[in-house]
Formats: sequence, C-alpha cells, structure tokens
Amino acid sequence: MNKPATAALIFARPTPAKRAEKGVFWLLRLSTYFVLACAVFIFLDIGIKGGAVVFQTKAPFINVPFLTQSPETLNVVELDGQKVRMGDHAFREFKEKNPEKLAGVAVETYVYSAGGIFPNIVGTVLLVGGSILIALVLGVLSAIYLSEYATDGAFVRFLRLSIVNLAGVPSIVYGLFGFGMFVIALDFGVSLLAGWLTLAFMVLPIIITASEEALKAVPKGYREGSLALGATKLQTILTNVLPYALPGILTSSVLSIARVAGETAPIMFTAAFVVRDELPWQVKNATDFLFQGVMALPYHIYVVASKIPQNEYTRDVQYGTAFVFLFTVAGIAMTSIVLRARLRKKYKW
Repeated sequence: MNKPATAALIFARPTPAKRAEKGVFWLLRLSTYFVLACAVFIFLDIGIKGGAVVFQTKAPFINVPFLTQSPETLNVVELDGQKVRMGDHAFREFKEKNPEKLAGVAVETYVYSAGGIFPNIVGTVLLVGGSILIALVLGVLSAIYLSEYATDGAFVRFLRLSIVNLAGVPSIVYGLFGFGMFVIALDFGVSLLAGWLTLAFMVLPIIITASEEALKAVPKGYREGSLALGATKLQTILTNVLPYALPGILTSSVLSIARVAGETAPIMFTAAFVVRDELPWQVKNATDFLFQGVMALPYHIYVVASKIPQNEYTRDVQYGTAFVFLFTVAGIAMTSIVLRARLRKKYKW
C-alpha cells in the first residue's frame, strides 16, 4: 500500500523550475569564482615577480636603490667575460676612469631599466593627495547644498541626473577636458595644479552622490532637536549633521582614491612627465611647485610597458613598479579606512 505524500516530500520533488533555478545559481556562482580567480592570478603574478624585484635575499633585504633613485638608462657591457650592468651615472664615471677597458667593447643600452622609481612614488602621492583634497571640499559643499538647502524641483532633479551621468564619462574625456581647460585656456601648462583639478573633477560625481546619501542618512531628529534649541541651520549642519555623515563621506573618498591613483589618461595630458631630473620640491620659487609636471607610477608603467622595446630588463621594472604601485594605493586607502573606523566609533546613532 502506497504511503500518502507529505508536504516535505512534495516540496522536495524536482520540477523543471527548480532545475532551472539551480542551473542559474551555479552559473552565477561560477561566474563570481571565475572573476575572483582572474583577480587572484593577476595579483599573485605581480606579487611574486614584483616582490622578487623589491625584496632581496641578502641584507638590507630591500632593493633600496629601486625605491630611492630616479629612473636611468641601463648599460650592459661585457668585461672579463662577464656581462656587467651599470646605470647611466655609474657607466659615465666608469668610462672616465677606465677608458681603455671600454675600447672596442659593444655597449647595449636599455631605456628606463636602471635606477629606481622614487620620483614616480612622490608624484603619485602628490597627485592623489591634492586631487582628493580638492574633490572632497567641493564635493561635500555641493552635497550639503543639494541635501540641506536645495528645494526639490525640476532643476534640482536635472542637476542630480547630470551629476550621476558625469560619473560614467570615460577618463580620457576628462583628460582632454583638463588639457583644454587648465593646460591651454587657463595657461597652467602641464603641471601639478592642472592634474589636481582634472582628477578632482573626474571623481566629483562619486563624492557628491555618496556624500549626499550620507547626509540624508542622518536622522531628522538630530536636525530638529538642534533647531528647537535655537541653533541656526548652518550651526545644525556643522555640529549635528556633518560629523555623523563623515564615515559615509570617507567611504566615497576611499573609492575615489583607488580611481584617482590608477588613472593614466587624465594625467598624461595634464600633469605627467616621462622623465624629470628634479624632485617636486626642488624649485626656485614656492609658486613653481604648483606649475611643474611630475612623474607618476601609472604613467611610468604605461611608458615602460608600451612605448619602449620589451626585454628582460624592462620586465623587472614593470613588475617592480606595479608591485610598489599597489602598495602605495593600498597604503593611502588604508589611511582613509582607519580614519573612517575611528569616526564611526566616535559618532554613533
């Protein structure tokens, strides 16, 4: 005699809809794992090969010249049956002191394959720091206006829609905009200031949108309590709204830092030099600091990887620069994350 089917058995019975749902679930799961696997492969490749350039097995265990010197041309010569590598400065000194050893010896030269990337690290930090500072000031002010002062209407809705659409504009367009606006029209030249403003304009839509949402998330009771005690609207925003929105605002800044630091197209038109002999602070007048071009890690990777012939020596520079670049971006982003965590502990509701 057959037993009556229970509700559990009926629910567990396979149907075409359940099979289709299970198939979609595995498709989504495998797609996610595939993306993660690709990212892990890329980061491991950079970490292993780049780490071998930056870290050494012998004291001082870190490749100090790579982190503290400027890029140089690599000279490879065969002396006493062995291939010797020398940077351009060292090669010139050796040539002056030992001209007889280089007589008739073929010298192979490889551009940007010796020295280090110190000016690139400094330029990247300056570009990221300055542009984020400008973008945060302008972005938070705009968000405060839209969230606290603007009256909802057709124009304000159009304004918000325009800001959201600007977030999707390709970075190369921002680069061309910065080149036309700041480099040519305002005559800033290829400079740190032009790079700051171009990068700041690029991330402004992200910061404005995220900051406005963070301000709206603060409970209305905080505003109403402050206003009921006689505070003005500006005092209420500064003391009872903005501090509690700061963690959310810093979240957008972390996302913006990652985008600013990784962009090459905007700075190649407005701020980046392939090679610059002097560091940013080595200027005659203080104002010259703002109107000078700088070297930057993403632009250096682009030049070394695509603009010069590839060989075993440039390969090391590419991986080493990418490795340091990832750590630099992670270090700057980590600073924002720590600051955000501290603010969240301080301002809770």
